[in-house]
Amino acid sequence: MKKRNTDFLVLGSGIAGLSYALKVADYGKVLIITKSKLEETNTSLAQGGIAAVIDKLDSYNKHIVDTIDAGAGMCNPEVVKMVVSKAPKLIHDLINWGANFDKDEKGDYDLAKEGGHSEHRILHHKDNTGFEIQRALTERVKSHKNITILENYFAVDFITQHHLNIKVNRKSGNVECYGVYALNRKTKKVETILSKVSFVATGGLGNIYETTTNNEHATGDGIAMVYRAKGIIENMEFIQFHPTSLFNRGERPSFLITEALRGFGAVLKTQDGKEFMQKYDNRESLAPRDIVARAIDNEMKISGTYSVCLDAQNINDEKLKSNFPNIYKKCLSIGIDITKQCIPVVPAAHYSCGGIKVNINGQTSIKYLYASGENASTGLHGANRLASNSLVEAIVFADSAAKHSLQNLGEIKSSIPVWDYSGTSHTEEMILITQNFKELRQIMSNYVGIVRSDLRLYRALRRLVIIFKETEKLYQCSILSDDLCQLRNAVNLSYLIIKMALNRKESIGLHYNIDYPKK
Repeated sequence: MKKRNTDFLVLGSGIAGLSYALKVADYGKVLIITKSKLEETNTSLAQGGIAAVIDKLDSYNKHIVDTIDAGAGMCNPEVVKMVVSKAPKLIHDLINWGANFDKDEKGDYDLAKEGGHSEHRILHHKDNTGFEIQRALTERVKSHKNITILENYFAVDFITQHHLNIKVNRKSGNVECYGVYALNRKTKKVETILSKVSFVATGGLGNIYETTTNNEHATGDGIAMVYRAKGIIENMEFIQFHPTSLFNRGERPSFLITEALRGFGAVLKTQDGKEFMQKYDNRESLAPRDIVARAIDNEMKISGTYSVCLDAQNINDEKLKSNFPNIYKKCLSIGIDITKQCIPVVPAAHYSCGGIKVNINGQTSIKYLYASGENASTGLHGANRLASNSLVEAIVFADSAAKHSLQNLGEIKSSIPVWDYSGTSHTEEMILITQNFKELRQIMSNYVGIVRSDLRLYRALRRLVIIFKETEKLYQCSILSDDLCQLRNAVNLSYLIIKMALNRKESIGLHYNIDYPKK
């Protein structure tokens, strides 16, 4: 089968992957692979914005304190300081690459304020900031002569010494990455892609839950691949549920109602119009996401309703339409005029604060393998991510990884075997895959959601074991499909989340266990 060689291999085409590609492209050949189209990423769905200290009234120390406070004290202070201090310069790189952010009448950046932030520090482009950043990066990447893009390629597994019949283990620290096996979704053949350095930026895992703001491709593939390659994964119990996704029964993914709307003055209320956040936190509707999500979950259980309300009627109609045109248009499409009616909202799986453990240079525990973006656990977020810190984390660690990897290139391993198809055949039992994925999402949503207990977690683990055995049996005897690979990855991720949730005997940040309610 086909073999490809490149200097730098990038998995994923969101802000982390594309910014890394642009930083290294002047020094070698870059190959970007993405399992769908280049533009179909979670980055493009990000509404709120990107956080940085821009205003004179703000300070690095304030941003650092806000980040650590939101992270329940579990953040790495060194990492937080690095990200906050580098953010303004690296956002300037985005601007130089063509990204536009809103400005006020004076020509200054129109900075928004979101939950957990003590100052206005969110740069944004209306209510589709991620889409604007994705547009600029996509155009820049497509025009670079050293960057090749392979769309509709699904990375299956990292190539390590294991594929040369050399035993490796997670604790040794001697695992090396030589590239990936990738499924060409059009030809249905697995190709061997070899590289001197690989960079993982495959994004989030929201689609292992029934209700999520993530796009359909967010199945945490990079995290699962690193885990199988004997890399270190951490903090997977910290799954962030965005407090406010649009409640529109049957729609998937859920439409995100950005936190910036609350920063602009919108208020959370019960179905009968009563404010409730004052019962849970003195910051009320602008408390950090973990607090707001649990509060909404509790209010829904008390009232027996399927959603709560976000009331933006106190905001000037024209300003509301001007600053949040996509939210206004989306709600209007389902019969809700947000200038006259409340928005029904419900929490939805949104972001993973844990993932592939990396150091301050973006290095994973596997040599020649780097990571950034949502699939990486950098130490910035701790037990809960501060709003709009994700995009800036991605560009800071992509920059660090680019600088470090340029000085630590490996060699192309010509002896790597091609994919072994022996003993496999096409499966006609697609219903096994779709049904198992449906069951997995139900398990994770019902037992491993916003509020957990040991009973629920053990029940989830027992049911997951059955799905794992069925999926592995199918994987061993089937010619690969992306649906089968995604299910396999989702099972791996669910296992890691459940096991790490069971190991944490306390409630902190995004992990709340009723058996251990105290920090």
